[in-house]
Amino acid sequence: MQHRTLGRTGFSVTDIGCGLWGMSGWSGSDDEASLGALQLAVDLGCNFFDTAWAYGEGKSDGFLGKTLAANPGKRLYSASKIPPKNGRWPALPTYDYNDVFPADHVFAHADRIRHALGVDTIDLLQFHVWDDSWTDRPEFRNAVEKLKHDKIIHAFGLSLNRWQPANGIRAIRTGLIDAVQVIYNVFDQNPEDELFPVCQEHNIGVIARVPLDEGSLGGKMTRDTTFPDGDWRKGYFNPKNLNATLDRVDRLREDLPSGMTLPELAIRFILSNPVVSTIIVGMRKEEHVRGNLALSPAGGLDAGVIQKMRKHRWERSPAPWSD
Repeated sequence: MQHRTLGRTGFSVTDIGCGLWGMSGWSGSDDEASLGALQLAVDLGCNFFDTAWAYGEGKSDGFLGKTLAANPGKRLYSASKIPPKNGRWPALPTYDYNDVFPADHVFAHADRIRHALGVDTIDLLQFHVWDDSWTDRPEFRNAVEKLKHDKIIHAFGLSLNRWQPANGIRAIRTGLIDAVQVIYNVFDQNPEDELFPVCQEHNIGVIARVPLDEGSLGGKMTRDTTFPDGDWRKGYFNPKNLNATLDRVDRLREDLPSGMTLPELAIRFILSNPVVSTIIVGMRKEEHVRGNLALSPAGGLDAGVIQKMRKHRWERSPAPWSD
């Protein structure tokens, strides 16, 4: 697999990493299959894994902890996230910082995550939501500096709100941020406008999440697709959004190069951007692991295909069902 540097952390990470959300938060997941998929990813050379306490109240962190313990001789990078105390996604400027990330909440979850991962120091710890109105709060700076000083974490990052990639730029400029996680894919190209240039300027690692648009770019979703109660995708792919999304998928297929699958196009589009450090793809089954990680050596798309992808950019705004 190909490696890239995660910004100023200096971590040499695989350009395709593994996202663990679907292993505990989506229907159809199987614990043994999930653990098998994680081990296969390690065996095939993947070394970056992203999870969060909110993924099953530590369940996915535990999966990753078992994988780290089973591979003591390999340098595997673990990233996790602290959930907002108020339990609200996305963060809004009307929320007070201390209602979302008070110090006791931050340090308690950092300890829980360390325990679940089985590590003394977390490679990358992120806030799971963010609003730039909190940037100048001294409590924020104090928390990040203490996390690093006490060696609870190696690096700190932010998971930026859906479809709000610029809502994090002020925080980056404080010097406290080492990496950002942002939605970036064929449809959601707007991180290129403001966020990516600032990340380049400050040598910030960029983790591209939702590369397959929550599954629509996986090539298997149809207008008859439904999800059971309790699966987050049931609300996200409501009839209005499902139909609008699949309309765009149909148009995208018209520009699909001969012999290329939709998931390959989606992932290689992101690999084409050198600002991206790694892509986190949900891979709950071994077939997903093999298919996705095999794309790493292929690299990005040629310039002509990239130019065709520009017309598929979709400008979206957060909606009540989108987080």
